Amino acid sequence: MSRRHRTKDIDLLVQRLDTISHSSTASSSLPSSVPTQPFRFFDLPSELRLRIYESLLVFPRTLDLEPTNTRTLAPSLRLLQVSKRMESEASRVFYGRNTFRVFPIHGRYINKKHPLLAWLPRRYRSYLTRLELRLGPGFTRPPKGWVVDSRLGLAVATRVYRLKIFVEIDPEASDVFAGFRVGQNFYTEYSVGLLRSLLAQCSSIGEVEMDAYPGVKGDSPLVKALVGEARLNQKRVRWGPERNWDGIVDGDLAGALGKLGM
Repeated sequence: MSRRHRTKDIDLLVQRLDTISHSSTASSSLPSSVPTQPFRFFDLPSELRLRIYESLLVFPRTLDLEPTNTRTLAPSLRLLQVSKRMESEASRVFYGRNTFRVFPIHGRYINKKHPLLAWLPRRYRSYLTRLELRLGPGFTRPPKGWVVDSRLGLAVATRVYRLKIFVEIDPEASDVFAGFRVGQNFYTEYSVGLLRSLLAQCSSIGEVEMDAYPGVKGDSPLVKALVGEARLNQKRVRWGPERNWDGIVDGDLAGALGKLGM
């Protein structure tokens, strides 16, 4: 569904749903194509309402602090303002079915003290099921705000079952980065520390999904170290859709570590 069509559908649906909680609104204020009688949305079966929420509120990309959110997310989130019941049902879909990035990577927000999770109300954080940790940005000087502490509010995120780790670059894997490294194995140890802290803060995570850009190999030092830490914490490891690396079969810990040379 294109952004234009999505926005048009959202506008039409919100206009119809407004009649549920604002039945006194004059019919002359609505477009001629909108029925004058209230659309009884909540009379629809719950399965159908769920499909509508998913169509409008589930996005294929990871959600984060980005300048384009006012155009891509804000129109959809208008659904949460229709009524209390709509907010209760739709918010569970939006926060429970999308993937949210732990730390921002956009240049405008990467050094912000408070990441997206810190801005979410406690109730919404409790709906989260999928998180993403993006590694590579700021490898010479990691942002000061990239700290796993109480600001993230992960203590209430007890439904998170998957952590996706996307590696943009591995500074330890090529001599190209030799002149930019802070120290030997610095970024690998830093990244493993982030993963260890996230798994400790969010014990409900049972699966770690590894993915990367094509320039990052499946046996690079950073990837191997991250996989080792996930396995050490008894997490199931799977490969993401971007790379789909071969060589590790979930459930075969000894064989997996052997293939990684660990």
